[in-house]
Amino acid sequence: MANTASISANIAGRYAQAVFDLVKEEGALDRLSTEVESLRTTLNDSADLRTLIGSPLYSREDQESAIVAIAGRMGLSGIMTNTLRLMAQNRRLFTLPQLVERLGELIAEERGEVTADVIAAAPLSEEQQRRLIETLAQKSGRTVKLNTRVDESLIGGMIVKLGSQMIDSSIRSKLASLQNVMKEVG
Repeated sequence: MANTASISANIAGRYAQAVFDLVKEEGALDRLSTEVESLRTTLNDSADLRTLIGSPLYSREDQESAIVAIAGRMGLSGIMTNTLRLMAQNRRLFTLPQLVERLGELIAEERGEVTADVIAAAPLSEEQQRRLIETLAQKSGRTVKLNTRVDESLIGGMIVKLGSQMIDSSIRSKLASLQNVMKEVG
């Protein structure tokens, strides 16, 4: 399974790099960023789109005409529409989620941004988010965007992942550490 995921990421990475290079040449990174977010949202919200790109039951032609129609409705650029068309013709639409992810990474890299994944026990207020962004920006020296989600099983605190670093200040992990220490004692 990991091998299949690696192959998909590799395929998507090549398409993403080509799209990124073409768009960067045109100076339209802001538009690409908007398109990537739009595609990400559409993939998350549409089970029909996920079925279209992942099902082997649709022919190349069906996938191509459907994805071109979707791209037209979404108002995607010619470069993105043609890339999606090419992916459909080559039976590579199944890598669309990885393409969107990789394009997001390339855009963030170009802009000097980094995304911090934050899992909190409760929703963060605007003030908490602002302070967290400032602290992480000081530590990383880059512009930080937050990707937050709530997991009540943490009891309290949060887990922050920034690049390869992870900071776990959740009550759940502290209780687990305390439990391990107590096992060693008694």
